[in-house]
Amino acid sequence: MMGTQQELDYKRVASAITYFKENYKAQPKLEDVAEHVHLSPFHFQRMFQHWAGVTPKQFLQYLSVEHAKEILKNTGATLFETAYETGLSGTSRLHDLFIKVEGMTPGEFKNGGETLAINYIFANTPFGTVLVASTTKGICHMAFADEGETVALEQLTSSFPNAHYTQIVDKIQQNALFIFSKDWSNLDEIKLHLKGTAFQIKVWETLLKVPSGGLTTYSSLAKSAGYTGASRAVGTAIGNNPVAFLIPCHRVIKATGELGQYHWGTVRKNVIIGWEAARQHTAI
Repeated sequence: MMGTQQELDYKRVASAITYFKENYKAQPKLEDVAEHVHLSPFHFQRMFQHWAGVTPKQFLQYLSVEHAKEILKNTGATLFETAYETGLSGTSRLHDLFIKVEGMTPGEFKNGGETLAINYIFANTPFGTVLVASTTKGICHMAFADEGETVALEQLTSSFPNAHYTQIVDKIQQNALFIFSKDWSNLDEIKLHLKGTAFQIKVWETLLKVPSGGLTTYSSLAKSAGYTGASRAVGTAIGNNPVAFLIPCHRVIKATGELGQYHWGTVRKNVIIGWEAARQHTAI
């Protein structure tokens, strides 16, 4: 597993965000948070701003309930389709790159993927190490490898027990990983090849319409997917999302503006939402 400076910075940022949120009422000073992550105030501020593009104080503002409500007001809750069509800035129109979402055939479901050749790699991202896997048709799996590479690989192979696996880098994976960079100018189409029911795939397709830096609620997403009143079922489909970050289930929050739970951890959800909001702010 890659132990890069980027991953170390993410762990420190995540720890700092947790500290901020747990001690928010006390209005902790920069020095307090820096001490918590074992850095000097100068180095902590510089590291954080390099990672997020904004100061720790600004980043925390992006995670507040009031900020989330404002984003909901202008995107997911009331102007979902408008946000889909226009985005919030030129670089936020990430959904345009997801040209094709293809469901696997019933035969591929039934035989456990014995006709599938799946390439996989472990890669470092701003939010930790991911396992990303692809078929010739697109990305079929992406998950954070928090419990180590062995466990992550076991989870992948349990989904496609009869597939042929090769640990090798391919263009489909490389292109998908561009999503984590600050420059999307080299990012081509990202195609997904997903194992799911028609209902799940429809929910995941709808999730792709939520722009980077935008948020939506479970009820709003259900309505936009054509399943008004099915918020609970939609929530289950979101929880079964097999592709972390690319299918942005982290952008679904509670109607109250609270961020809520996340399959890959609440702290990571907080960090990702703040990171996207910061990028959105600096792009406008």
